[in-house]
Amino acid sequence: MYIDVALLLSIFVKEEHLPAVRASSDLDLKAIYSRSLKSAQAVTAETLPHLDLYSEDSAKGYQDLLSRDDVQAVIIALPIMNQPEFIKRALEKGKHVLAEKPLAKDVATGRELVEWYHQNVDTGRVTFGVAEQFRYLNAFIYAAEQARSFGKVIGFRHRLSGNVAPDMKYLQTEWRKKPEHQGGFLLDGGVHFIAGMRLLLGSEAKVAKVSAFTTQLQSHLPPVDTVDATFLLANGATGNFSVSFGTTFTGTDWAVACEKGSVSVDGTKVTVKPLGGEEKVVDKPDELGGVKQEVFAWAKSLVSGKQEPKQRPEEALADLEVLEAMLRSGESGGQPVELKLQI
Repeated sequence: MYIDVALLLSIFVKEEHLPAVRASSDLDLKAIYSRSLKSAQAVTAETLPHLDLYSEDSAKGYQDLLSRDDVQAVIIALPIMNQPEFIKRALEKGKHVLAEKPLAKDVATGRELVEWYHQNVDTGRVTFGVAEQFRYLNAFIYAAEQARSFGKVIGFRHRLSGNVAPDMKYLQTEWRKKPEHQGGFLLDGGVHFIAGMRLLLGSEAKVAKVSAFTTQLQSHLPPVDTVDATFLLANGATGNFSVSFGTTFTGTDWAVACEKGSVSVDGTKVTVKPLGGEEKVVDKPDELGGVKQEVFAWAKSLVSGKQEPKQRPEEALADLEVLEAMLRSGESGGQPVELKLQI
């Protein structure tokens, strides 16, 4: 059984989702939509000339695509401010949706979208998923399993440092240069790291309160590009979360301390250290890179008719809430912000 799918074009869709769909044994690509016909033609001209093309500057637009009975599902990766409208329109027409993160520009918009989905769509028949490849990375899955075996979380840390240059390809899009969404690149890219952290902490160690400082180090990364935060978990433990896209520091650090041992992640390497036991380092590479795994899992869920749990929009909403809490705290000079959602 094949699921007939259409792609809404962006840089990420072209480079990641398109190869994943073509590699899936469960999906059959029928059409591509782009805001401009020229960009759609540039992708399909040489390798995919048989695909039907839709755009806002041609005779056939998005609504025409959604009116096709033979298109059962769409993958959407559009500017953050525009995406909820396109998601709703697809769901209204009975199309399954896999949308790129973040869920929305803020928690209020994201919550409204999720509530609208449950109130207006037959969720047993039409599914809405949000893509997040960190939930499919082998190193994080294995590290989370090991951490759970060590009992209660008693501490954690995450640090990611890098410098997004002005000529970076994703920054060439106008909506990223002049963001109307909160947090700029911290929202667009930072939700990945929130998702990774939440996976490592597990469902029993939810974030309860956040205190953070934010700043803008690079003029081309408005409104802020750096956050340093302390989290209080619901179980009473604390930890640190630090991300900067504008620093001269480099590197990443992921670590979780539990009652009976600790676990850390460095790329594909996972270090497991039992309390009083021997440390071991295990390599957990990702041959498919993360995006293929999430697209394959989405396709399998469509074939089976069962929502893929890792792609539930509520998970993306929880990621967004943590990120927004850091930004709100940063705006108030580090005042603690309490989280309300419980996923």
